[in-house]
Amino acid sequence: MAPASKADKKATLDAAAWMFNVVTSVGIIIVNKALMATYGFSFATTLTGMHFATTTLMTVVLRWLGYIQPSHLPLPELLKFVLFANFSIVGMNVSLMWNSVGFYQIAKLSMIPVSCLLEVVLDKIRYSRDTKLSIAVVLLGVGVCTVTDVSVNTKGFVAAFIAVWSTSLQQYYVHFLQRKYSLGSFNLLGHTAPAQAASLLTLGPFLDYWLTNKRVDAYNYNLGSLASIPSIYGMFIFLSCTIAVGTNLSQFICIGRFTAVSFQVLGHMKTILVLIMGFFFFGKEGLNLHVILGMVIAVVGMIWYGNASSKPGGKERRSLSLPTSKQQKHGVESAELDGKV
Repeated sequence: MAPASKADKKATLDAAAWMFNVVTSVGIIIVNKALMATYGFSFATTLTGMHFATTTLMTVVLRWLGYIQPSHLPLPELLKFVLFANFSIVGMNVSLMWNSVGFYQIAKLSMIPVSCLLEVVLDKIRYSRDTKLSIAVVLLGVGVCTVTDVSVNTKGFVAAFIAVWSTSLQQYYVHFLQRKYSLGSFNLLGHTAPAQAASLLTLGPFLDYWLTNKRVDAYNYNLGSLASIPSIYGMFIFLSCTIAVGTNLSQFICIGRFTAVSFQVLGHMKTILVLIMGFFFFGKEGLNLHVILGMVIAVVGMIWYGNASSKPGGKERRSLSLPTSKQQKHGVESAELDGKV
């Protein structure tokens, strides 16, 4: 009974972590779409810096309350992570600007095979035939949903290449650092969020000006406001930053509990939900038979992936060669992390 109970508890926690990520991720997309499309706040990099500043504030409060214990992350590791993460943010924004929507979506889909390659080369992960096929079905389904016009240009391809690899490395590194240094999600955010906030808030206004030809300091911050109430803009910014805390935390929790590949595969459920939510909130445009067909194919692939990867041999690490730090915990937790993933 004890092993079964433990497995049930883990499955419940996994599902809760995943739902937390799905709800916050879909929520922030909807809020940011309204903020940018309706109120014209197109400064995506600066907004992301605000998100990490809010997340930093949360970690400071939690550390003060004693919920986050002191931990260590070497400076070179922190700098590498911030480099990957910031290149990911900027790369995705530039890729969206320089590429057609179709090629941008193809680039996003290519993160799954790149993440697989990183796990195979760096973590010695071995995938079963069914796991590989299920990933292909997910890619096919999401591709049918999202890929329309596809045009490629040199600078757009370079931006997409940088975005794909930096995002895949950043997500791999979340899992790697948590395992190597025994860092919880809050601990890792406590190390990385301040550095990302500082760098993005410093560079963000310049990058946003380059991308949009608009200055963040010239934006009409009183848009939609009345003398007696906070501006609608301010409420959307506050809501975006608040949800972003949950999004950042849930990403670290999910990648820590699963892997970067599982996070990417199951993450496309968010793509499906965003399409559905967009249908309800922003009208019927874009929802047609081939999009619905793609949704069905993608969901079937996700269910297949969950089943195939959980079977013995579905997705296994071939060796226990991961380097560990002196502070890493030993015993059952380490054995679970280095077993089936």
